Amino acid sequence: MKPAVLLLSLLGAVAFSTSTQAVEVKLSPDREYLDMETSRGAIRIERIQDQDHEVDPIWAKTSRRCPPFCPQPLYADDGVTTVGEIELFEFIENKVNTGKGIMIDSRVPAWYQRGTIPGSINIPFTEFERRPTDPALDEVMAMIGAKRRNNVGFFEQNLDRARRSMGANLQRTGFWDFSESPDLLLWCNGPWCGQSPRAIRSLVELGFPKEKLYNYRGGMQMWQLFGLTIEVPEEQ
Repeated sequence: MKPAVLLLSLLGAVAFSTSTQAVEVKLSPDREYLDMETSRGAIRIERIQDQDHEVDPIWAKTSRRCPPFCPQPLYADDGVTTVGEIELFEFIENKVNTGKGIMIDSRVPAWYQRGTIPGSINIPFTEFERRPTDPALDEVMAMIGAKRRNNVGFFEQNLDRARRSMGANLQRTGFWDFSESPDLLLWCNGPWCGQSPRAIRSLVELGFPKEKLYNYRGGMQMWQLFGLTIEVPEEQ
């Protein structure tokens, strides 16, 4: 039996909008809500309609010890796309809903259990920091559509390196084949959180194609600030 999914639009969130209710707080000027299908069921992303609502104090906090909670660069890595909320909505609609993309909550499980962006899967940033030869990495890489390449000879590895140096988009390394991997959008707790940037840099080191990587720099802090729907999965 699948675990129940609790949908919260922060504190005191209203239910799904109906045709008899005017939606004054929209996702964008021409979009009231966004529906998506996930492994845990159908979810509607919308914003809190109470215009007097204020963000939970944990997300209003301005000062955290740095390091590790330092302002993060706009770009997690050269060639990796940084997105805002509108682009994230488009990623959900055009990538996640069509099976061409995955959203990854890069935070530790304790944060994930407190609430996540709907449809995200939880892969803690540390999982991508394993060595390519670590068998424990296989399960994680399978979650993002990567396939381990076995018995790749020294000559073939060098040939691939040479092709990549000449601009060839091989989407594979001596260890992994990423050609069937979907686009990945990673996020963590906000502009002060280094977990998704670390995960992205680790993926790049593992050979994952940069053009398939996206970073939602605003993370949970900006998601909460906009009063957007939060998914709280029950602990298994």
